[in-house]
Amino acid sequence: MDRYRIHLYLSWLIVLVVGLVTSGCRKKDDGKILIGLSLDTLAVERWKRDADMFTKRAEELGAEVLVQSANGDPRLQNQQAENLITKGVDVLVVVAQNANTSARIVESAHRQKTPVKVIGYDRMIRNCDLDLYISFDNERVGELQAEYLVRKVPKGNYFLLGGARTDDNSKQLRKGQMNILQPYIDRGDIEIVGDQWCDDWQPREALRHTENALTRWNNKIDAVVASNDGTAGGAIQALDAQKLAGKVAVSGQDADLAACRRIVERKQTMTAYKPIKKLAHKAAEIAVAMAKGQKLDAPTRTVHNGKTDVPAILLTPIPVDEDNIYDAVIKDGYHKLEDVYENVPRDQWPDRAGASE
Repeated sequence: MDRYRIHLYLSWLIVLVVGLVTSGCRKKDDGKILIGLSLDTLAVERWKRDADMFTKRAEELGAEVLVQSANGDPRLQNQQAENLITKGVDVLVVVAQNANTSARIVESAHRQKTPVKVIGYDRMIRNCDLDLYISFDNERVGELQAEYLVRKVPKGNYFLLGGARTDDNSKQLRKGQMNILQPYIDRGDIEIVGDQWCDDWQPREALRHTENALTRWNNKIDAVVASNDGTAGGAIQALDAQKLAGKVAVSGQDADLAACRRIVERKQTMTAYKPIKKLAHKAAEIAVAMAKGQKLDAPTRTVHNGKTDVPAILLTPIPVDEDNIYDAVIKDGYHKLEDVYENVPRDQWPDRAGASE
């Protein structure tokens, strides 16, 4: 009889455990807020900054953050997100590697017995019921890039260098760029001599595409609309080999340290600076509030993701060139003066820098 009861108890326990797993119940009973941060990669300078700033702010608010990086692998990112859900995160924040396949993350999070809310961080997740999208206005970033270049080069041959096709941001950027460029194209002032996309935003892809474009057009390219600083770096490497660096206008985005150095060295024309601290802190604050079940102020904007209008918080980017890099980037604490001007003679540093010594 005792053996029977033990056997019955064990069977019941097994059924209970299996039921908990299959029903989507998640184990976390310490009462602490747990936030999952699922990143495409940490190989790009800015994403490590985002992760560090997000984590620091969330911890200040009493939460714990579990960070996972997928190293550019969409399948791995989906698996890691499932793992974070299983660990009992209250909210999941996702920098999507693939705008389409990441929809599975949202669907899985929402299927839980206690649904997990998902925030798309800086990259939209398409074709799903995403709870919130927070980013900079990427269409406006594209407009800023093109606006700056056409002021510098109102006529000539333009080469378009986009990011990853799988990243919805790439398409938003291109839309913004074309908002500005199309009137110039229509009246014949600007000719688009190439339009290429760079897998995973890789600089080596940008290098290859730019080399090919320079060969095809016998170096007669006047401007490169590079969608971020990594692709700008690849383009400038190709231009440098032809002694054209600094002669061809090149845009960028993110204010990476290498790009800021190129700007003060007059090899890169501009970058769109997105104050990441503001983005990371805002996202952390919203994630913690969501986890606590607090009512949020309804965002005044939405972005359609192919399925629904997603509530969106879109911050404003800042165009940066040699003239305002000190005030916009260095004074903001994003980079140090000595790091940005490392390769520039000391007597060419901003006069205002003397006060910081």
